[in-house]
Amino acid sequence: FQIYLQERGYTSMIDIFTYPFMLKAFAVAFMIALCAPCIGLPIVLKRFSAIGDATSHSALGGIAFGLIFGINPIIGAVVFSVVAVLSVEKLRKAFGTYHEIATVIVMSAGIGLTAVLSAFIKNGSANISSFMFGSIVAISDFELWLSLILCAIVLIVTFLLYKENFAITFDEEAALLSGIPVRLVNFIVMLLTAIVVSVASRIVGALMISSLLVIPVANAMLVSKSYKQTLTLSIVFSEFITLAGLFISFYLDLRPGGTIVLLGVIILVITAIIKPKK
Repeated sequence: FQIYLQERGYTSMIDIFTYPFMLKAFAVAFMIALCAPCIGLPIVLKRFSAIGDATSHSALGGIAFGLIFGINPIIGAVVFSVVAVLSVEKLRKAFGTYHEIATVIVMSAGIGLTAVLSAFIKNGSANISSFMFGSIVAISDFELWLSLILCAIVLIVTFLLYKENFAITFDEEAALLSGIPVRLVNFIVMLLTAIVVSVASRIVGALMISSLLVIPVANAMLVSKSYKQTLTLSIVFSEFITLAGLFISFYLDLRPGGTIVLLGVIILVITAIIKPKK
């Protein structure tokens, strides 16, 4: 790709590929953008989009915990995020009809925990900020391989549970009566949501990743006509806004997470304006 651009005179465009940290950033961004819609579509269609916010705020608490005790922050984020989604699922059952309260409670707990723990981090504002809003410079080899493994797991699970997710999304009771293990499938989706949010916190930012779960799916829903088409277009939108956002943030010296999210919102608004009326 670099040679292709260089031969055509686009020398300034290949500057970005001369930095090893940007190559890592693009690799991780590509994999996260591939995973996010696969998880985002089921939770959006189940009207459970806020789970991303609850998980991301809990992940920040795990990141702060890891920074305090010298543990890899991503590992801390994964553990806290898993606890968060399990807590949401438990509270949803307790509140019954008012199950949306569970998400707000867990999100509030995550915010409070992050605020308390961040006070104990040496140079805390700088460290925690890189995870809140993303930091493409700080991606390690460990996080690169973790993203690769995660991407493979999410794609395999999405393929294996495609029919089950489709059935549960549109009629959970009918899916249960037909013999689909609804509770297990929902648990797997929630678990993968927690892990995706945790791993993506480094490049996109913990406060931004929930948007990447929802915005590409929302874009696709405006123009697609089927579940399969929505999933495919969600991935296309996700990859475009993520990779284009990295390009823009690099050359304009902007925060990558914020740039990616704003670009997604802009495309969503444009799509909503120009889409044909149904």
